[in-house]
Amino acid sequence: MAKIGILTGGGDCPGLNSVIRAVVRKGINDGYEVIGIKNGWKGLIENESGSLNLQSISGILPRGGTILGTSRTNPYKKELGVEKAIVNYRALGLDALIVVGGEDTLGVAAKLAKEGLSIVGVPKTIDNDLSATDYTFGFDTAVNIATECIDRLHTTAESHHRIIVVEVMGRHAGWIAIESGIAGGADVILIPEIPIDMDEVCALLKKRHARGKTFSIVVVAEGAHFKEGPAVLQEQKLDEFGHVRLGGIGEALAREIEKRTGYETRVSVLGHIQRGGTPTAFDRVLGTRFGVKAVELIKEKKFGQMVALSGNKIISVSLETATGKLKTVDPEYYELAKVFFG
Repeated sequence: MAKIGILTGGGDCPGLNSVIRAVVRKGINDGYEVIGIKNGWKGLIENESGSLNLQSISGILPRGGTILGTSRTNPYKKELGVEKAIVNYRALGLDALIVVGGEDTLGVAAKLAKEGLSIVGVPKTIDNDLSATDYTFGFDTAVNIATECIDRLHTTAESHHRIIVVEVMGRHAGWIAIESGIAGGADVILIPEIPIDMDEVCALLKKRHARGKTFSIVVVAEGAHFKEGPAVLQEQKLDEFGHVRLGGIGEALAREIEKRTGYETRVSVLGHIQRGGTPTAFDRVLGTRFGVKAVELIKEKKFGQMVALSGNKIISVSLETATGKLKTVDPEYYELAKVFFG
């Protein structure tokens, strides 16, 4: 019996279990044995795995996170990491490996595909920043969670006559900020693609107050940065993929707003709340479609490919193309949001 492996790497998000479930169901239907690799690339390096069957996936569709566990391990940054991953891939007798992840996890997958491993990728990132697919699963849930939080913050902001800064996720791309900001009726939205102009931000808030509004909501992506100065970081240390740990832009922004305007300002950092909990119907369906398509690509021996959503069709693109560049917010989309600023 041919064997398919599956691993989930990088940050977790709602919808991962729908992919796992779909791979197992489709795989078993097509005569494959499915092996779950635990904790992303770390599990392949350390040979941690287990067989997945219908009992393993029972009831996991509405669950957030991933039953396989995850990590931000980079085999190319570990001593003999690549060699161990390849040896264990072969020791498990895998005919193919499905890799579910974002830019970093799939970047490793693209390199290992060139090393000769039979790999198919599935795009996963709540930031929605992979250019080869219209949407990644997890994004819709994150936007809905952020929107609900913004809705709740409106009432407390209005009651106390405050400005509330809402910090959402988004390292290089402001998709969560812009979509939740528009949906939640934010008065200013700040994204990584456009440096923050404090004069403009404060002018918009003063304009709103001048017409009688005594509160405002400002949504800012964690990767946004001031026009003058570097990104605001929690720490300088880099992870195995060369990323710094972002966080703190909300606090810095709030301090500057209060200092310049005199308006009482508070901060709410949503953080990992956006990653957790039950996936939306959209993410469950998209994850399911991605998982089924991944098995079909294996059956057709189309390796080195990533499944993707184009319009309403599930297609495949090369892993190299998929990880070549990030998908950032279109300036025209930001202009749409600006109609409602202030």
